Amino acid sequence: MLRLAERYGDRPAAELPLLFQRILQNAIRDFFRRQKVRSLWMTLLSALTPAGAEDEDHDPLETLRPASGSKAEDGPAELHERSQLLEIIEEEIVRLPARQRQAFLMRYWEELDVAETAKVMGCSEGSVKTHCSRATHTLAAALKARGITL
Repeated sequence: MLRLAERYGDRPAAELPLLFQRILQNAIRDFFRRQKVRSLWMTLLSALTPAGAEDEDHDPLETLRPASGSKAEDGPAELHERSQLLEIIEEEIVRLPARQRQAFLMRYWEELDVAETAKVMGCSEGSVKTHCSRATHTLAAALKARGITL
């Protein structure tokens, strides 16, 4: 309702129901798109979080232990493989264009919302969404090209 009032208050009353319906549909789609992307990255990153680290400030790229209940062994080969995977992910993040890397890290590592990220980056919310989308697609393609499936 606020979006309707702020942006379309000058429109004729006959147009308002259709505009409200479209705004509502777009808001619902945006919410589910954000949840899908956030869920994907949080799932990928949660595999790197050790048990008991939920309450601490924790950087998942600094640990190499599997989550509790995982069947993975902490043998040298597995530790080495995970460390190589983390290095590859970090390399690919560094290769992203600056704005995409900035948006991606703020949204998924620092867990800022779109509005906060846009304010920090000095751009529109739509621009932040575009940068994040492009970054995730670029990372996925780069990892796939290296033969990595997560």
